[in-house]
Amino acid sequence: MRKTVTTLADGRRLIYFDDSDAPPRTARDPRVLPPATSQSQLRYDVLTGEWIAIAAQRMDRTYLPPAGDSPLAPTRPGGPATEIPAADYDVVVFENRFPSLSERAGDQDLPPYLDGEPLWPLRPGTGCCEVVCFTSDPHASFATIGHRRARTVIDVWADRTAELSTLPDVAQVFCFENRGRQIGVTLTHPHGQIYAYPYLPPRTEAVMRQARRHRAATGGDLFADVLEAERRAGHRIVVAGQRWTAFVPAAARWPMEVHLLPHRAVADFTELTDDERDELATVYLDLLARVDRFFDGVDETPYVAAWHQAPLGPQRELGRLHLQLFSVMRAPGRLKYLAGSESGMGAWINDTTPERIAERFREIR
Repeated sequence: MRKTVTTLADGRRLIYFDDSDAPPRTARDPRVLPPATSQSQLRYDVLTGEWIAIAAQRMDRTYLPPAGDSPLAPTRPGGPATEIPAADYDVVVFENRFPSLSERAGDQDLPPYLDGEPLWPLRPGTGCCEVVCFTSDPHASFATIGHRRARTVIDVWADRTAELSTLPDVAQVFCFENRGRQIGVTLTHPHGQIYAYPYLPPRTEAVMRQARRHRAATGGDLFADVLEAERRAGHRIVVAGQRWTAFVPAAARWPMEVHLLPHRAVADFTELTDDERDELATVYLDLLARVDRFFDGVDETPYVAAWHQAPLGPQRELGRLHLQLFSVMRAPGRLKYLAGSESGMGAWINDTTPERIAERFREIR
């Protein structure tokens, strides 16, 4: 894999990752753009103990442009200039033009408290948000890019995780893909994102809390024990490989949800061996193909692929790289809306059973 680092017209970082014999990447961004800045803030919710990103500039981001005008497509002769100056590409990563978190947010002169009130701590929204374009083909999906390209993307996730983990104050690096308009996708070109958070998000805080409690009570590793228990039970297993196992969790909250864990305790993508990366590409493509066949009459199931990695710092040994893959669809043409109980109280109710979900996944192998 060849890596080429360059910048866009406004100073944002852009990186080409080539797994083919592509020519050297020398194209320059022809656009005239003002220098990239960020006014992102983090405000503390004293009622829940959570940090909330305030990123008002995202209101202006591109929303479902017409065919042929995607900013994630290559810049082709006679076509509009996009975020990617090259006429073609394999995999590309660039800093989001409308980020929730940015290294540039640290340039703000913010007071320590909003309105001078100690109840409301205020911080710059530092960190990073990157876009990962999986392919230049607008009609492809991750499920159809093939093993070689999937393997390249895994290497890209490892590369970006390693680099973003060195940024000041970053607490966790999160790779993910939103797929489908039902999820809220505003650009349909096949792509994912990477967030480098300057704090631990609520789910990670909860998982670390449970991992600490489990270790104190049993002396064991929570992820290892969950994986072993699921393999003993067997009836929620979807795919069992030599190095990875996919299963529907016993307390799945989404009407279609599957988790994927490595058998070996690895903190993040950077720690995976070549053999583990190879098998991961195979198993992940298998899972995504099943996702697109999960609902009868639905060709492209909307989903979120959330790659959780161990946080940085003293809690790192409690975490493990794992995938949480789920859909908001509960039946063809029907979505699971997060209404009063889920959104208002955070109290989840699943409309099916994990065992039925797993059975369906196995039916469509």
